[in-house]
This record gives sequence, C-alpha cells and structure tokens, in this order.
Amino acid sequence: MAIFARIDHAEAARSAGLAMPPTQVLIYDNAKRGTPLMLAAPSVALDLPLRVLVRDDCQGSTWVNFHTAAELESAHPLPAGSAAPLAVAQRLTLDTVGAQGAPG
Repeated sequence: MAIFARIDHAEAARSAGLAMPPTQVLIYDNAKRGTPLMLAAPSVALDLPLRVLVRDDCQGSTWVNFHTAAELESAHPLPAGSAAPLAVAQRLTLDTVGAQGAPG
C-alpha cells in the first residue's frame, strides 16, 4: 500500500489566518486491489485512490472517517463483494492509527 498524498487542512486554515483542530486527508491505495475494480466499472476511478480523513475533535479524541467498501460498491456498478479487498486496507488503516472509526 502506498500513500500518494497527505492534505493538511489545519495547515491550510492557518495559512488563511483561520484555526481548526488537526485535520488531514491521506490518499492511499494498492494498485493490485484498485485496478480490477476500475476495469470492472471505470467510474470507480472517481473514488480511487482511497482517502481517509484523520481528525482530532475538541475533546482530544482522534477520529478516522472513510467510505466503506460496501459504499463504494453501491455507488458504482460493481459485482457484489468485489470491493471486499478494500475493506482489508481500511481495517489496516484503523489498526495503524489506533483511532476510533467512523465510516462514511
């Protein structure tokens, strides 16, 4: 799995003279998992590579938000269960950051 980009929204806010809690979007994927999905339904390319939002709230908790594999399947004409390998990557992400998960 490769991380393609890290978007730091809190830093962008600071650059604009605004403040917000730490908020980053990580863009990541594994071509072996994503390419077959794009071949099956080219519109999936709108949602790949995968993205995950990692943010802190005002109470000091860290949250992770992402669109689940099931949501990806329902948004595109994919065969049932075909996006399941993406769920593995999502679980690894949650395990790695040790955060509370909040799909969607």
